Amino acid sequence: MKKLTLLLSLIAAFTTSFAQPSPVVRDYINRFRDIAIAEEQRTGVPAAITLAQGILEAEAGKSNLVQRSNNHFGIKCKTEWTGERVYHDDDARGECFRKYDNPEQSYRDHSDFLRTRAHYAFLFKLDPTDYEGWAYGLKKAGYATNPKYPQLLIRLIREFDLQDYTLMALGRKPMPETGNVVRLESGSQNNAVHTSATGTATAATTAATMTPAYPQGVFQINGTRVVYISRGTAYADVARQHNLPLEHLYDFNDMEAAETADADHLLFLARKRRTGATDLHRTTEGERLFDVAQREGVRFEDLLTYNGLDDDRSFVAGELIALSPSASKPQFSPAPGSSA
Repeated sequence: MKKLTLLLSLIAAFTTSFAQPSPVVRDYINRFRDIAIAEEQRTGVPAAITLAQGILEAEAGKSNLVQRSNNHFGIKCKTEWTGERVYHDDDARGECFRKYDNPEQSYRDHSDFLRTRAHYAFLFKLDPTDYEGWAYGLKKAGYATNPKYPQLLIRLIREFDLQDYTLMALGRKPMPETGNVVRLESGSQNNAVHTSATGTATAATTAATMTPAYPQGVFQINGTRVVYISRGTAYADVARQHNLPLEHLYDFNDMEAAETADADHLLFLARKRRTGATDLHRTTEGERLFDVAQREGVRFEDLLTYNGLDDDRSFVAGELIALSPSASKPQFSPAPGSSA
């Protein structure tokens, strides 16, 4: 959203060479990498893109606009903004920009800004690792007026290895040792109900096997943030604690709306991955496809497709469930208790 001459001068100021990145930029990355990773897991906006835009738009946290407003992404007020505002010269004099209480609010609003606007929807069909597609797509959708905006983002991503943070969010690289791990308060845990492919709400059942021991607080399955919640937990409490719209929590967990959990189970705080960490899952007796989706951190509808199924079902012990499209489509025994 800055003019080309300013953007080019910023890149020159923040980088001494491809081999010697500026400490100012590195400090910015180290400060905000954790929330960029968390936002990718929450909304699907690649961490590499978020960090590159922050470096560019906020001048690595040093811009006048950032100092006055905590606005790291140059997001203007728009008609729906009801919060505080500041006025700043950008493409025109005295333009209205959103003001935030802290940088984290700016990062979350940036993700929601992209996620909730129809003209950015096509970006979320791209692979999150396709940073070039995202960079050019942002320009195409009108995020910035500068014709060189995509190239500037791509250069930053490559020069500062920002793709690593996208891969961390996807669970393909180890998280930073100083990663931001959020712990749930006692009594704020949750449970879920899911919707079958036919639209019928069914309880999120636990397979007739020993329940795995999961860590307390927030942890990751297949690179996605998740908590293990207790029976009776109110979903609204979990959504509120993690700054999530309640409907997103239901969506992330293939659920219909419900007030409280009717069993102990996993509850994801971000959208699950389309493929598993491995190609196959071996079932336990009575395990359901929905259970597999939660335990492996893979979207339920994708498991239906990979396994040639139309709806949730249970399995006998030892059957193989495909967790990716590259896995061979399994042949299943009749569901336990069926007459087939």
